[in-house]
Amino acid sequence: MKFYDCSTAPSSRFVRMFIAEKGLDVETIEVDLRNHEHLSEEFRSINPYCTVPVLETEEGTRYTSTQGCWRYLEEKFPEPPLMGRDIEEKARIADLIWRTDIDGFFAVAEGLRNKARGMKDRAITGPNNYAQIPELSDRGMARTAVFMQSLEGILGENDFMAGNSFSAADIMVFVTIGFASWIKIPIPEDAEKTNAWYKRISERKSASL
Repeated sequence: MKFYDCSTAPSSRFVRMFIAEKGLDVETIEVDLRNHEHLSEEFRSINPYCTVPVLETEEGTRYTSTQGCWRYLEEKFPEPPLMGRDIEEKARIADLIWRTDIDGFFAVAEGLRNKARGMKDRAITGPNNYAQIPELSDRGMARTAVFMQSLEGILGENDFMAGNSFSAADIMVFVTIGFASWIKIPIPEDAEKTNAWYKRISERKSASL
């Protein structure tokens, strides 16, 4: 397999952590987003969406989304399970991943990409240019803050986000929190359980990647 990565991109980090938690050794190819390598004709031939991550299988099939990469890896390398052990756990993890994507990751992206100078006319990822809308940055910041406040209730009395086992839901939330630091929105100080959870996840080997 080949993994097209960018060491600074949170979207790639989702899959990088997943690969590490599976204990896999996958050939990694760094894509230089800062210098727009993802927009080059060469990379467009690999992924016409001009985004990372990209996971290329031994058969040459390419998966160009976090969920596509995760699902392929989970089915091909089922141990340890990261997307659920039974029907209810799989559904619970899927729900939380979706909610984190919408309310967390997309909110941070909205706050960042509509304001950062380096992303002028790149308010949305992909092959096409879209102008920034400053008001959307304000909305993204507000949505991110609400998401951060919601985590204490989601975690509840569990050790991990979707229950008592580490899962892809923990990767999703952990990376999103790291991404939120780019717009300077942290976990609330009074969210004791969430802060303790974040410290525990930070100590995992995969979290350093």
